[in-house]
Amino acid sequence: MDLLWSLLAAPFADYGFMRRALVACLALAVGCGPIGVFLILRRMSLVGDAMSHAVLPGAAIAFLLFGFSLPAMTVGGFVVGLAVALLAGSVTRLTPQREDTSFAALFLVSLALGVMLVSAAGTSVDLMHVLFGAILAVDDPALVLVAAIASISLMVLAAIYRGLVIECVDPGFLRAVQGGGARYHFLFLVLVVLNLVAGFQSLGTLMAVGLMMLPAASARFWTMEIGRMILFSTGVAFACGYVGLLVSYHLSLPSGPAVILTAGAVYVLSVLLGPHGGLLTARLRSRHYQR
Repeated sequence: MDLLWSLLAAPFADYGFMRRALVACLALAVGCGPIGVFLILRRMSLVGDAMSHAVLPGAAIAFLLFGFSLPAMTVGGFVVGLAVALLAGSVTRLTPQREDTSFAALFLVSLALGVMLVSAAGTSVDLMHVLFGAILAVDDPALVLVAAIASISLMVLAAIYRGLVIECVDPGFLRAVQGGGARYHFLFLVLVVLNLVAGFQSLGTLMAVGLMMLPAASARFWTMEIGRMILFSTGVAFACGYVGLLVSYHLSLPSGPAVILTAGAVYVLSVLLGPHGGLLTARLRSRHYQR
């Protein structure tokens, strides 16, 4: 019992920064889990990655003007990220270009601009903090912000859930019944940007999208029902945060990458063993039918 306590619970019982990091992982899981599922259902997985970098210029500009001010960097990242999302959507609607292509183009510009701004006026330490985060350094104001964004995300998703599901499954029906799903698309993009800004505060821009997409991608191999996918994705995201923090603590590894690599390990296991399309499961099922 003492060994299990020292391995699994003592780091969180003994250190406040570990407890805050764990609560931050819970809040991120609650907000990012459902968002990641809908990104996959809408075939927008790479859009999430693009949007994670789109917040960087806004955060960088706020950093240059106000220093490491949490409210300023949050507002800056949200405004610029949302502007990039709306601009990419406008390009898609007004030109023949696909949405993923316009997001990719604007993401590259945003990432280069953000890195240039931070590098020009900051230090390498500043840039590493912005890109990779520091979840063990999450303080109470950042924790309140992440929890507030998760709460807002759940309330908005509850309000638009049915319309969002219909738009994912049968957008033609939604256009015929309600005259289009533009408002659901816009609200969803707002939620994506909000949750990426929340993840940016703790995991950095390059890691935030990992906790959003990897658990959701894993869920697809275990269930085909949307509600269960959301619950699975949320639970796996939190479990990966818990395990990743323990791994980083006991092995003295960077916490953010440890969390994302844990989620990556779950994804690999899902690809191999998941009952819905898993490689080994499909092979065993094929042998069973051949017999």
